[in-house]
Amino acid sequence: MGKIKKILIANRGEIAVRIIRAIREMELSPVVVYSDADELSLAVKLSDEAYHIGESQSSKSYLVMDKIIDVAKKSNADAIHPGYGFLAENAEFAKRVEAEGIIFIGPSPEAIINMGSKTLSRDIMKKAGIPVVPGMVDAITDMKDLEKTAEEIGYPVLLKASAGGGGKGMRRVNKKEDLEKSFKLSSSEALSSFGDAAVYVEKFIEEPHHIEIQVLADKYGNTVHLGERECSVQRRYQKIIEETPSPFINDDIRDKMGAIAIQAAKAVNYSNAGTVEFIVDKNFNFYFLEMNTRLQVEHPITEMVTGIDLVKEQILIAEGHKLSFTQEDIKPRGSSIECRIYAEDPFNNFAPSPGRIIEYVPPAGGIGVRDDSGVYEGFEVPVHYDPLISKLVTWGRDRTEAINRMKRALFEYRIAGINTSIPYFLQILENEEFLSGNYTTNLIERIESKKVELSEENELVALFASGIREMNGKMSECSGTNSGENGKSWKLHGRMKNLRRF
Repeated sequence: MGKIKKILIANRGEIAVRIIRAIREMELSPVVVYSDADELSLAVKLSDEAYHIGESQSSKSYLVMDKIIDVAKKSNADAIHPGYGFLAENAEFAKRVEAEGIIFIGPSPEAIINMGSKTLSRDIMKKAGIPVVPGMVDAITDMKDLEKTAEEIGYPVLLKASAGGGGKGMRRVNKKEDLEKSFKLSSSEALSSFGDAAVYVEKFIEEPHHIEIQVLADKYGNTVHLGERECSVQRRYQKIIEETPSPFINDDIRDKMGAIAIQAAKAVNYSNAGTVEFIVDKNFNFYFLEMNTRLQVEHPITEMVTGIDLVKEQILIAEGHKLSFTQEDIKPRGSSIECRIYAEDPFNNFAPSPGRIIEYVPPAGGIGVRDDSGVYEGFEVPVHYDPLISKLVTWGRDRTEAINRMKRALFEYRIAGINTSIPYFLQILENEEFLSGNYTTNLIERIESKKVELSEENELVALFASGIREMNGKMSECSGTNSGENGKSWKLHGRMKNLRRF
């Protein structure tokens, strides 16, 4: 491999900014691409070079391989980092990048193909002796086969899209009468989301924990794991809070899962950063779910406890370096937690909340607080992409300190002009089940189904939040200055934050 001097980032938002920072620290040059909506983005402002690649819709910009490769050639980039989402797990993109003599910072196209298909990866894992959730290995093509398999493994069952993840195409089926309708809905959503209608079925694990293991592997067969991440706080099958270490599993299970994750990576000759995801039942039985052949959204919490910069390691591995550490060298310290800050309205069924940010003051002070953000005051959050705008991460000597530090940081986080998920996180972080550490992927479902009467204090907060939503709409139409009556209102907003005790 040749020496990397310039890296094109084929992504946007907070992950593009995070990659730029790693590139800068390695004394390399970052290049970004941007759509119409991202012309004034933070990534564009921080990069050495920025190239326009099309309209705001990702299908006309960030998903167009030709445009991204053309920019890489025009800018003389030595390598491309895909981040996550968009083309990060597209084997055809990885092949085309390599065919142009450009380094793809990620695994081989073959590994992406093998682990990108849920059904193919399950088959590979079964042959490698790795436990998988009982169910069909092949995609469903016949209702009779589906009914037979569902009866054999027992209800409830889970229908899942073969070609993708993120909860798209996923349906829980509790009884035979609902199977055909759910299959049609899953297949339709899978086709719409991934261009592939293939669906498979597996046993639904009750009281499940979603736990993933971070792995790193070089091109010489050296593979290590960097511990686990507990990802069971999910809404609509999307992770919203992650933490490490998991408060549920013990050291024995942790070691076994780490060894299995390394075994899974070796089964497909994996190199670069990847994540092996498991479902764990209440009796600590764990089963392979999938392998994400890219950097994960929640990677910062692993960095916080290990001190290892995963993006830098990705670049070094792609350049042809061997891992500079062994499994024995990895000694996680303390506890870390991440909250994904979304531009959405938690008081309105989490509807996206695009618009102009008229005030932005992240929590910058204190030990153990990290904000991976892609926005700034005055930036217009576009409607065209995932509403994730920031990842707030804290570290503590133990779980309690990490959680308390997160609550403090969330209270300090000031974002005005748009709605965010911050109030919802404060509710979760004070939930008794979450604090116990023995929560499952059903936690959010239980929180939302609990119709508890608001206390007088929370009625005041809810009333104020309603007024803020209405005011945001009016304020987004003005120049965005934070003075006069508007300034007084936002001072009140800061005081009202102190009343939020969900």
